[in-house]
Amino acid sequence: MFVKKTLVLGGGGITGIAWHLGVLCGLQRAGVPLGDADTVIGTSAGSVVGTIVTAGADLEAAVALQEREVSPSRSSPGGSSPGGSSRGSSSRGGGNGEWLTAMAVLADPSVPALEARVRVGAMALAAGLDEQAYLAQMEAVLPVREWPDRDLRITVVDTADGRDLVLDAASGVPLLQAVAASCAVPGLMPPVSIGDRRYMDGGVRLGAGADLAAGAERLVVIAPLAVLGRDRIVAEIAASGAPSTLLIEPDPEALAAFGQNVMDPSSRPAAVRAGLRQGTVLADTVRAVWI
Repeated sequence: MFVKKTLVLGGGGITGIAWHLGVLCGLQRAGVPLGDADTVIGTSAGSVVGTIVTAGADLEAAVALQEREVSPSRSSPGGSSPGGSSRGSSSRGGGNGEWLTAMAVLADPSVPALEARVRVGAMALAAGLDEQAYLAQMEAVLPVREWPDRDLRITVVDTADGRDLVLDAASGVPLLQAVAASCAVPGLMPPVSIGDRRYMDGGVRLGAGADLAAGAERLVVIAPLAVLGRDRIVAEIAASGAPSTLLIEPDPEALAAFGQNVMDPSSRPAAVRAGLRQGTVLADTVRAVWI
């Protein structure tokens, strides 16, 4: 009997990509390959990793790239392809402050969610960053140019009305634009044009996207930023209705490896090693849910 398996990959910046890849590779080494999921839902960093997984890219090679030391002054959503090449400053804002300001708006309980997203969308547009330069830099992050022949779903948020949108191969949106939009951290990367709208980081919806996994029977959620909203993610998992679920989040050692700035590429090696360790440690727990 067919049992639908869904893998949800949450946002988490550069260190989140590295940790994601480490966890997945550690599990694969232990004989629990989550890459066989029937559906993969990726948000922000998770959209990059989801593309890598569904494209069938070599996880060992991706991990090896993450382990390479890089200068803190060089940043990219992924590093080098797959999970990618270094990005220059032409499409970036002033630093981590803009993202933290956006997060403060989104987390303010006195502001309705859609209103908060609209405010953040306006901030993202006002930054005036170079969209074409950003797309050119993001292109090097992806191991493929076309949507994989798998059920890959990527979340983005409309800057104008704050509504989220789930993109897939049937959406007609090029994969590059979908991933770039999902990774467009407000104030750090420019919103991405899709049709006559502009979209920003899917992480603006907060949580991890597990509520989008309706119909899943076995659900594993990997959330690098669970510490910022664990209750929300747990509620998302419950909303999915999946009978067999597991949330994988960074342990204290992994959080220490991330450091204070999840966009700092110099933390990638420590983050991917933390993920490899956690993947190995969690193998039996994941196996009980997945296989």
